[in-house]
Amino acid sequence: MPKADINKAGWEQSEFPILCETCLGPNPFVRMSKQEFGRSCGTCARPFTVFRWNPGEGARYKTTVICQTCAKVKNICQTCLLDLEYGLPTQVRDTALGVTNDAPTSDINREYYAQNMESKMQDSGNKSGLDITRTSIAGKEMLKQLARTDPYYKRNRAHVCSFFAKGNCTRGDECPYRHEMPAEGSKQEGAQKSIVNRYHGTNDPVAHKILTSYAESQGLAPPADTSITSLFISSLPPFSTETSIRTAIVHSIPSLDPQKIRSIVHVGRSHCAFANFKDRESAELAAMSWAKGLEVDGEKVAIKWGRSRPAKPTGNEGAGPSAVAASS
Repeated sequence: MPKADINKAGWEQSEFPILCETCLGPNPFVRMSKQEFGRSCGTCARPFTVFRWNPGEGARYKTTVICQTCAKVKNICQTCLLDLEYGLPTQVRDTALGVTNDAPTSDINREYYAQNMESKMQDSGNKSGLDITRTSIAGKEMLKQLARTDPYYKRNRAHVCSFFAKGNCTRGDECPYRHEMPAEGSKQEGAQKSIVNRYHGTNDPVAHKILTSYAESQGLAPPADTSITSLFISSLPPFSTETSIRTAIVHSIPSLDPQKIRSIVHVGRSHCAFANFKDRESAELAAMSWAKGLEVDGEKVAIKWGRSRPAKPTGNEGAGPSAVAASS
């Protein structure tokens, strides 16, 4: 639809939002309010058509927070920013599928990037800008295990009334919030994070919790000793080299800076290797990415955390029997 104002050429108009089944709610006759150019997109900053609705009785009103172009690029819901196919955060999906994030995060280039992606999808006829054709089977199996098959309408419930928690809410049944005491540790950290971080899959606490739990189920729970920053790789093919191992590691963790790898120690006779990282955060990221499996030179290898180094003896503890006898 052509726009009269040339300044609105890049703005987005739509007739219906892109939503997941959970955000839409169980009511088949949901009523929505529509406001053209009601707010700026939380990721590309372009004005877009905003929709607002109530998904059901006892639920809070919901609204769209990103434009449809950005939602199509990531194949996510415009409201909760979760993947439309698996219902998982983008960081979990991208980690499992090995998808790289090439979208700019600066204010200068992100609007230009969104416009280019919109025209690219229109020319190719692709409804989604996400390319997962080269992803591994293991990554897809991981997502199937983590995916929520049924809609989780409990997520739409109203927030707990803070006045009720303090014991001084006077609104009674007219209060739009829940009158129940909050459970310990029930604070939703993901809701406090910025939309940009959740969209690009960086520093998402909800995704980190899911990935950590899955890694623990695969025997890759982070050890209590935080000084351990190495992972042990075994069952390597006999023809593997240090270069091929490093290449497989870099390709398996697109979000990891290759400079974070301190060294790769390959023991050819034992068909194993140690991947040493510069910090614990990079090592945990590798463990979460390899929980679905790691392939080196076309074969699947086994992954375990490294062990802590034994403490160096001090004083007369390691001096031996002769030294102890002499001192006595």
